[in-house]
Amino acid sequence: MPWEKNFDTDKALDEAIKVFWSKGYEATSMSNLTQAMGINKGSLYNAYGSKRALFIKAILKYDVENRRRLLTELEALDDPVTAIGQFFETLIAESVNDVEKKGCFLINTSLELPHHDDETRKIVTGGLEDLEAFFLRGLETARKRGEVAADLDVEEAAKGLVASIVGLRVLSRGTFDEAGLRAIKAQALARLTG
Repeated sequence: MPWEKNFDTDKALDEAIKVFWSKGYEATSMSNLTQAMGINKGSLYNAYGSKRALFIKAILKYDVENRRRLLTELEALDDPVTAIGQFFETLIAESVNDVEKKGCFLINTSLELPHHDDETRKIVTGGLEDLEAFFLRGLETARKRGEVAADLDVEEAAKGLVASIVGLRVLSRGTFDEAGLRAIKAQALARLTG
């Protein structure tokens, strides 16, 4: 008799995201996953293939529903400097309201990259490259409009903004409070105007 799915795979995937996000790939056991997802091991394998395949699905879903959605919304604004500032504000608000201090699933995974396969590395580096490209497009537009320093090296500044975001997300996991996170934002934006 063929296997029949008797659970909501999207809801179960959301639960897997929470587990991988808080524990990381290596520290997450099959027991952690099946308990959180409310399914047995056989159902997990039949629906998702393996722990690794489930992780890939989880990080891709997280990326689409979080980073990509936010960047699409911000890119629609006609003011790139405001969009960059709003990006920081959104992350600060998420961090302050995150009682579990989980940080960002994508950034957390980037810290474990030496332990991941090529597919995971491509997802994480692709996400960070997309973020850098978002900053670069915005800074190029802002420079043309005279909204940032005329001599700003926009490529270097875009990389610096990515570094600030990574730092903010890592430090938001319990090291920095809201004031510290706002200081990161202030320093990052101050560098744009010279």
